[in-house]
Amino acid sequence: MEFELTPDQELFRGTTKDFLEKESSLEKVRELAENGKGFDRDWWQRGANLGWMSMLVSEKSGGDSISGAGLLDMAIVAEEMGRLVSPGPLVVANVVAAALSESSNVSAHVKTIEQLMAGDAVATYAMCEIDRGWDPAGTQLVATSDGDEVVLTGVKDRVESAEQSEFMLVTARRDDGLAQYLVPADLPGLTITPLTGIDLVRRYSQVSFDGVRIPSSALVFSGDETEQAIERQLQIAIVLQCAELVGVIGRVLEDTLQWMFDRYSFGRPLASYQALKHRVADMKMWLEASQGTTAAAARAVQNRSPEAAELVSIAKSYIGQVATDIIQDCVQLHGGIGITWEHDIHLYLRRATVNRVSWGTPSEHRERLATIIGV
Repeated sequence: MEFELTPDQELFRGTTKDFLEKESSLEKVRELAENGKGFDRDWWQRGANLGWMSMLVSEKSGGDSISGAGLLDMAIVAEEMGRLVSPGPLVVANVVAAALSESSNVSAHVKTIEQLMAGDAVATYAMCEIDRGWDPAGTQLVATSDGDEVVLTGVKDRVESAEQSEFMLVTARRDDGLAQYLVPADLPGLTITPLTGIDLVRRYSQVSFDGVRIPSSALVFSGDETEQAIERQLQIAIVLQCAELVGVIGRVLEDTLQWMFDRYSFGRPLASYQALKHRVADMKMWLEASQGTTAAAARAVQNRSPEAAELVSIAKSYIGQVATDIIQDCVQLHGGIGITWEHDIHLYLRRATVNRVSWGTPSEHRERLATIIGV
């Protein structure tokens, strides 16, 4: 992204890149797609040992980061994972870890936070519902108090890595408004149904809650604090998603440029044709703009700036659109080979397409921007 890295961040980027290229190559991604596994748990645990799950956790809960700016450090990981369309619930697991560490009921979740940071457990974020987008106002899952317990009834949709998660951060509606609970994924009445998706290693499920009972201590946020907490969670998710898309675009454009220099047509490399040069120049400009908008959003969210919501929606509305546009153009520049199963470019197009509609589509974020600026 477009911000100057410290020497420690540069070292961290290099370590992350080396680890991913060795342990999560595109060949490995294809293997995971073939055997139906979204990601390997041992691999995820080793990633956690590199700090992937501790950077957004508050210091009082045992978290730590490379530079002291945890979200900027995590964006480095997300960008490098995007360059290899890596598996793993990086975004949702970190959103949950950050939320638990900021909860007013944090003492009840200490053990879970420790498990997440060590990679011994995985958590996912259950926000979306059927025929509803990312907007928490659409929450229909109901939480009803029953003595020392809370009963959850309803359905969550498009829950990432639900089948491989031990915990879910669930948003529910109570009589007094929205609340969030940490729910173990193996409780009676909780049913996980896999959904069909286009990303080869990112798995989504529908999760049904049929009178699922959890203790009152499972509460993470309630009352007036819930709305602010959810906004913070969505901002973190979108920043990391945009950073991943920057990595996706960067890698696809690099590979396409190399192809254009290697591929000859009528005795000349494709890169020598003026019209194609103009197309590549446009895509390079769009990539630079994506890097800049992502960096601005990441800084704003890291610093809890009043402009964070606006900058996050600017980033998603722009990058969500241009990412698929750029990759589609690169497919065309590859010619016939670009639409074959054997070529890797479709792996990136799949990831960008899923990211485009996750956590709000570009059009939804443009509407959100209009509301923010009072249009």
